[in-house]
Amino acid sequence: MRRPARTENRSHPLSPSRARVRSTVASILDQPEELRALRAFHKTLADVNRLRIVQRLAHAEASITDLIDHVGLSQPLVSWHVGRLRAAGLVETRRVGRETICRLLPHAFEASLDREREILGIARSDPARSAAS
Repeated sequence: MRRPARTENRSHPLSPSRARVRSTVASILDQPEELRALRAFHKTLADVNRLRIVQRLAHAEASITDLIDHVGLSQPLVSWHVGRLRAAGLVETRRVGRETICRLLPHAFEASLDREREILGIARSDPARSAAS
């Protein structure tokens, strides 16, 4: 004879809480395009390997081979990271024979900072005012 299964007042592990559902729906519905772009830029720079690539390119142009030696990752992975940096507008590449040469676009950082300040409503600080303090 089989006993009926005991029912306990446990939440199902696969059922999200109401707060989680509201948060997820809000994040899908309430994302202005400019905030998405800002998030994408910061997400691109949130990876340590991409930051190491940017740091290397800040000194001089480099081939993918140079970046492989610097970062210590495989060629496909370095190329993927460079692709992410290109998509964010931080790096440009050109082909020289069989090599891909990468160059950092420093003006992209300045433009992004200006755009970020504008989107978030952060006023630029006045250098003259800062010096007087």
